[in-house]
Amino acid sequence: MGFLTKKLASQPITPELAAIKKELTKKSRPTIHENKLNAVEHELFEYIHRETKKRNVNNVTRTNAYLEFYMRFPEIHWAFLGHMVSRNGGWNMTDLKGSLLSRLLSEEEKEDFFTFLERGNWLIFQDIYPQLLLYEESVKRNTNLFYLLPLFHVSFFMRVVWDYFYQIKDRYLLTAALIVNEQSYLEKRVIQNPYYQSTVLETLEYKLHELLDLNQIIFPSIDEKEIRIIGQTIHQFASLHNRILLGKRLYQLLFDKENYLSIYKWAIQHPHTGSRKDFWPHLFNDLDESVPGGSYQRRIKSCCIKPNAPKLYSPILKFAWNNIEQKEAEKGDWYLNWKVVHYLKMDMFKGNGAIYHEYCKTLEKIEFSILAKEALLPKKSQN
Repeated sequence: MGFLTKKLASQPITPELAAIKKELTKKSRPTIHENKLNAVEHELFEYIHRETKKRNVNNVTRTNAYLEFYMRFPEIHWAFLGHMVSRNGGWNMTDLKGSLLSRLLSEEEKEDFFTFLERGNWLIFQDIYPQLLLYEESVKRNTNLFYLLPLFHVSFFMRVVWDYFYQIKDRYLLTAALIVNEQSYLEKRVIQNPYYQSTVLETLEYKLHELLDLNQIIFPSIDEKEIRIIGQTIHQFASLHNRILLGKRLYQLLFDKENYLSIYKWAIQHPHTGSRKDFWPHLFNDLDESVPGGSYQRRIKSCCIKPNAPKLYSPILKFAWNNIEQKEAEKGDWYLNWKVVHYLKMDMFKGNGAIYHEYCKTLEKIEFSILAKEALLPKKSQN
């Protein structure tokens, strides 16, 4: 567990976490094989497989599936967190074809970055959605069905946590565990994948995120009929430890009593399209208002469009990117060491999520980058 800090690992654990540790350290791990299922179990397995595939088509279908599940089972906090973070994933995807980043990146770079984002989004859904559907069926049938999780190649870690949640109903612990699970699940499959290391993380991740502070997760909310935003920024996106801590901060921010209802109200009232027009129509439009060709002119001042300037183009997902077929997820369980339970402790995050001015500065910084790039180009290449 190399990503676990010594300070965190040295702290004592609660009796609840000790019970989970006890289960995680048992030498025998129950397995189940498809050919050993009875008729009812096999029908359920096929149903979950079908439903997961049907909803795992693109970022919009996934994002909507999370919210619909949360509306049915609001005790599963991760579903709403997953919905809001997945919205950000969609915005990042369409940004690549919008007014700003499309002027900074080559076509190959856009494709590489979209492939990276889409693979991660797809992988998380195909891992988490069977877990959610098994919970739904467990509730409906009033019986624990999590012994079926190995059929969907879900980590042993989550089998233990779901069993515990089914008895104790600790919402924070389950959400923290799912954050740890999904980020750990991505680590070798995406973050440490040599292809994405070379095409994205060693080039674009620095170019776009460290340089331009684009690692911002935004939660829009409705406050007295106005839409405001809160959120968090992460640096060193490639760090598993940092991503887990970010996820826990976002969870506490989202479900803070001062934020939750206004964010939930916004989410219900604004269906996810992938366009940033969904939350800031005063700044973004899903139709391109600019004149084709020509050099870029600054449009943004204090997070508003200058008089007579076109809004920033932020396309909806279905017009920005085609659906793509994904290869099967790589097999293997990330769980190796019980000490990961230290991440399930309650953190006392005190931040207010203020991100408005930071996000506005990011947009202006990108505009300056575009102007700097175009100033260096021969006039002919700008036309």
